[in-house]
Amino acid sequence: MDKYRRILQRSLICSKMSLIRTSPLKESLTKVAKHCTSLSAKVPVVSPITAADASSSGILLPQQFLNHYRKFASSSSGSSNIKEIKSEEEFNNYLRKVQDEALPAIFYFTAVWCGPCRFLSPIISELSGKYPALNIYKIDIDEEQLQKTLSTMNINSVPTLNFFKDGKISAQVIGADVKRLTDTVESLYA
Repeated sequence: MDKYRRILQRSLICSKMSLIRTSPLKESLTKVAKHCTSLSAKVPVVSPITAADASSSGILLPQQFLNHYRKFASSSSGSSNIKEIKSEEEFNNYLRKVQDEALPAIFYFTAVWCGPCRFLSPIISELSGKYPALNIYKIDIDEEQLQKTLSTMNINSVPTLNFFKDGKISAQVIGADVKRLTDTVESLYA
């Protein structure tokens, strides 16, 4: 029985192959193969780049790129006036401090997965360097301990930036509007 099954399978395979040989599909496949062959002849062969070549030409290799990216997408980027808030208690303490002492502050609601937030991260780091008296509090909306705070503050999208001046919210920027962000910071804190 197995012998007949194998013979039947071979005949089916052979009949399928003969269909391909005589069908328009064969012509299409032949055209694609010729096109790919002609393209490969035109593409120059590139030798792999070495770490020395990369560093001398300013090219970032994959691991270097990730380290460079993490530097900009990190929580505080080395700035002392950007503080990452991880709990509701921390949030309430910082908010109370900003309100009681009338500190200039930005509460920056963000998420790790948010592309526009990652886009704003280096700009906010730059602003924190330019305005050292400005306190920036970075809040990750995915922190479970902050869910009550998010509903209290009415945070529905990220990035959201709440600007405090004289102990009160004086402006809000929702989205990655760099011009509006920089204009707001300059008008409130310059």
